[in-house]
Amino acid sequence: MSELAEKIQQDLVEAIDNDDLVLPTLPEVALQIRRAAEDPDVSVTTLSKVIGRDTALSARLIKVVNSPMLRAAQEVTDLHAAITRLGVNYSSNLAIGLVMEQIFHARSEVVEQKMRDVWRKSLQIAGISYALCRSHTQLKPDQAALGGLVHQIGVLPILTYAEDHYELLSDPVSLNHVIEHIHPLLGDKLLQVWEFPEMLAKLPGQYLDLKRQPRQVDYVDLVQMATIYGHQDTDHPLAQIDITSLPAFKRLGLDPNNPLLSNDLEESQSMFY
Repeated sequence: MSELAEKIQQDLVEAIDNDDLVLPTLPEVALQIRRAAEDPDVSVTTLSKVIGRDTALSARLIKVVNSPMLRAAQEVTDLHAAITRLGVNYSSNLAIGLVMEQIFHARSEVVEQKMRDVWRKSLQIAGISYALCRSHTQLKPDQAALGGLVHQIGVLPILTYAEDHYELLSDPVSLNHVIEHIHPLLGDKLLQVWEFPEMLAKLPGQYLDLKRQPRQVDYVDLVQMATIYGHQDTDHPLAQIDITSLPAFKRLGLDPNNPLLSNDLEESQSMFY
């Protein structure tokens, strides 16, 4: 580790421990969606009005419903029908995840590009997590997708920090090292502050622990395997791992030779784009 990376890492950990690090807040529309969904009597019409205030988000949700993974015989063309198809809880979770894109904005071109890359990868992992969950577990695919969308959320505060520290921004090796080592800790912190459900709140800090042994299959397993699949055929270190040797692979009962699995994973990768 370079001296710069070590110093920045120490500074960030200290700032996290002392609650001195400025963390991004959830977009207002996400808070409104969460409040609406927490009402046990909320109607599709009410949730449609809340989500409908964000036209880009509405369009994204309709597009998801019409994706190959979810598409029915008749195309969905309006938000009310999309929410009816998915259900209130399902729709609210996906909408909260997708609206996270609004946080991925930066002042500098370099950081903006890095944020775009993180968000694109998160969309891909969310789709794969959804597909694995639907076909290999009894867990909720919408929660799996939400986990995929936020698994690297801890990268955001680091990139924001880098914008104010040119010596880090101009040293991509040190920046990538800090991101690699600190983003899980920051991700857990963010999801805790945002009051995410317990089953997802510790996901950023655990999804890279390839030897973890939970008592049963969970959302971390799904995001972990989605991350491995998402890096196949690349030069990323995760692409070198023998996927069949992983405990999560075995817990999910995956068969790498199953053509249906391959087809699902191929379709799922563009589900949220």
